[in-house]
Amino acid sequence: MTYVASVITVSTRANAGIYQDTAGPAAVDFLRELGFDVAPLRCIPDGEGVAGAVRDAASCSSLVLTCGGTGISPSDVTPEQTQLVIDREVPGIADFIRANSWDVVPTAALSRGIVGTVGQALIINLPGSRRAVLQCLTVLEPILAHALDQLNGGDHG
Repeated sequence: MTYVASVITVSTRANAGIYQDTAGPAAVDFLRELGFDVAPLRCIPDGEGVAGAVRDAASCSSLVLTCGGTGISPSDVTPEQTQLVIDREVPGIADFIRANSWDVVPTAALSRGIVGTVGQALIINLPGSRRAVLQCLTVLEPILAHALDQLNGGDHG
């Protein structure tokens, strides 16, 4: 089965053109290599608009990745905004990402990203750096298809 994925970069500075987003494009490329159909990349500012963007993406995608806004700076509210949208949290995936990223990207310890479901969509908050995004997706690669199959009513086998 081919799944549709959406990637949302959450960065006020990238949205304003202060710097070029490299995390979102890296996620898009990685997902395409895995065989996903990927919706056009969106870049939005940090803040209250994250919940609406995640909700919109979940309505037409099986997988929604956010890149950015998961740290501890005052403007990093992606996890809180995602929490407003999800039906069920999947903490094991978030823990798995962090536990398997610390050795490569030590700042993974600062990530507050969460994972959850909205209907039949899996929502995953990733950090905002290209290096961290690629590390997280490498960690997720072996479990993504199985998670999406289960979420869409597949067998647990």
